[in-house]
Amino acid sequence: MKSGEAIRADVMCPLSYIATIVDVFRKVLIILLAVGIFFAAFEIATWPDVAGLASHPPSTTAFMERRRAELRAAGKDDTISYHFVPYGRISPYLRRAVLVAEDDTFYEHDAIDVKGIEAALQRDLKNRKLTHGGSTITQQLAKNLYLSPSRNPFRKLKEYFLARSLERHLTKKRILELYLNVAELGERVYGAEAAARLYFHQSAASLSPSQAALLAGSLPNPRIMNPAAPNKRLRWRQRMILSRMRRWGYLLEEEVLTATKPAEPAAPAAAPTAAATDTDLAPPQVTDTIPAVGDTAPEITSTTAAPATDATPSPTTETAPPP
Repeated sequence: MKSGEAIRADVMCPLSYIATIVDVFRKVLIILLAVGIFFAAFEIATWPDVAGLASHPPSTTAFMERRRAELRAAGKDDTISYHFVPYGRISPYLRRAVLVAEDDTFYEHDAIDVKGIEAALQRDLKNRKLTHGGSTITQQLAKNLYLSPSRNPFRKLKEYFLARSLERHLTKKRILELYLNVAELGERVYGAEAAARLYFHQSAASLSPSQAALLAGSLPNPRIMNPAAPNKRLRWRQRMILSRMRRWGYLLEEEVLTATKPAEPAAPAAAPTAAATDTDLAPPQVTDTIPAVGDTAPEITSTTAAPATDATPSPTTETAPPP
C-alpha cells in the first residue's frame, strides 16, 4: 500500500502537467494578441486616404506599380499608358457596357453584392475551382488601387473594408469614374482614354457601342482577351454585352431617380409615356455633341454628351442606342 506522501505525489504530477499546459497556452495567447495589436496598428497607420479620391485622381495604383516591377524584373521598359479623364469624357456606351458586364446591381448594393457572391460560389463549386470572385465594381476599384490579385482571405478582408470605405466617402458616379480610369484594358494600358487612343485612335468620349462592348468584354483578363486582336471568347463577350445593352434600352442610373424633372406641357390622355432615361440620356431623336480631349469639341451626332467645362461635368443628354 502506498503511503500518503506517495499518493499526494501521484495526484500532484498530473496537476503540474495541466498547469504547465495552461501556462504555455496563456503565453501563446499573449503573443497572438500582441501580433494582432501590432498588425492592427500597422494597418491603421498605413490605411489609404480614401476620402482624398473625392477631389484628386490617383497618380498611380497598386496594380500599375506591380506591373512596372514585373517589367523591370524582366529587364524591360516599365512605361505604361494611363490618362485620367473626367466622367463626362467617357462614352456613356462604355459606362453602360461596363455596368452590364461587371456589376449590373452597382446602384443597388452598398459595396458588396451578396447575391453575386453566392452565385459565384455556386459556379466555383460546380467547376471545382476558384474562377468567379463575385466582386462588385467598388471591390475591384479597391483592389486595383491598393491591393494585389491574390485570393488569400486576409487580402479579401482588407478589400471588403476598403470597398465599404469607398462607398462611404465617394458617390457612385465618382466610383465608376475612377474604375473606368484605372482598370487594366490591355498590356500596359490602364483606363478608358488610353485604351480608346491605342485601339481605336480616338478619345474615350467617342467610343461607339461596339467598341465599348469590346473594351468591357476584355475586363476579366485583358492580357488574354486583347482588344487589339480579339479572340473567340472576347468576340462572344462583346456580342453578349451588346445584347444586354439593347435589352436594357435606357439604363436607369441613380441620378435620374433623385433629380427634379422640369415641368412639361400636359399631354393628351392617350399619349404614350416616354421611356425612362438616365442622366446622360434624352428621349429618342435628340442629337448632342461630345467633348474632345483638346480645347475644342467637334460635333459628333447620336452617340455623345455635351462638352464639360471643368473636371466635374454637368449632366448631359444623348440618344439611346437602336433597339
